[in-house]
Amino acid sequence: MKWRSLMWIMWPSFLAAALMTFFVFALIDPLDIVIFGHIQLTRMQAYTVGFFFFWLMAAISSTLTLNIAPREPEYDEFGEPLK
Repeated sequence: MKWRSLMWIMWPSFLAAALMTFFVFALIDPLDIVIFGHIQLTRMQAYTVGFFFFWLMAAISSTLTLNIAPREPEYDEFGEPLK
């Protein structure tokens, strides 16, 4: 994967994760979240896990979008199209 493609995937997904974290935790108190009936996270743990979860989901979405986007033909240094 090219570095430019990685930038196109990770930066927008980071911004989307930040916004989703803000909106979700503005509505939900992390201390009310209980996992499997007995595991309770602190606020900071819930914010961290939530942010990275949203970042992963947005990165997957950005990757799929970039994967199905139409590509321009690539040319070598002599102007011949690459196959």
